[in-house]
Amino acid sequence: MIVWIAGIGAIICLVYYGVILLYAGVSVSYSWIWLAGAGFFCLVLLEEWYRQRHPKKIPLWATVAVRTFLGASLVIFLVVEVLIFWGAAGGNSESMDYVIVLGARVGDGRISNSLRARLDKAIEYSRNNPGTTFILSGGQSYGEPLAEAQVMYDYLLYNGVPAQQMVMETISTSTVENIAYSKVVIDQMERRRREEMQNKGPVIAPGPFLRVEEKPIQTGLLTSSYHLFRAKETAEKWGISNIHGIAAKSDLILLPHFCVRECLAILKDKLMGNM
Repeated sequence: MIVWIAGIGAIICLVYYGVILLYAGVSVSYSWIWLAGAGFFCLVLLEEWYRQRHPKKIPLWATVAVRTFLGASLVIFLVVEVLIFWGAAGGNSESMDYVIVLGARVGDGRISNSLRARLDKAIEYSRNNPGTTFILSGGQSYGEPLAEAQVMYDYLLYNGVPAQQMVMETISTSTVENIAYSKVVIDQMERRRREEMQNKGPVIAPGPFLRVEEKPIQTGLLTSSYHLFRAKETAEKWGISNIHGIAAKSDLILLPHFCVRECLAILKDKLMGNM
């Protein structure tokens, strides 16, 4: 059974790697993980083949350890994938005070399909929620001609989103930094808003009155559906309360790749304490 599973797994990885190359070329980040996956399955296949032909040369504890590791890895992978899809099922919340739009790589100056889907979702959201301020988050990484936030701003402005509705955050180069620096921007804007209100002075009518608590800030987080779970968990870790997910559509052909890549990113960020 293990021989068959490993063999089929290796074939699937190799075939899907070919699909990625034909569909999107080498521009897809971390596409090599499918080659690594095929190599992993081949090692499992060789180990099982050798164990069946030389059962006495491999101690029982080694076999049990390998089976336990593979089983635990599969369970962890399935649990994380369920969380990814659960996060993607989040509703598209309306009337947010701020919406953080997470950037994506623009290595050759062109907008990727993933980023375009996020921006098109932002355009749709802007039309329905003209009072929302968009925090466009993304700096300039190695090999990028412009900051991602600048590319996002130009695209949204060209497609009718008012300039006064957008603020650029051009420092971050990762999801964690997207969240952290966007929080700084929102905090600064809220501090400035309160100062302006205080300078105007309170307007109080004669007679008894009740002091009403200020409404909590409602923040939306707009990113690709597969990315939403990690982004929301990171935002909560960094102290952004009342966070609401807004999911942009994902490319169905590349979705398996994105979900596997996202699983690895979630495990890494969890181990590093980022979420």
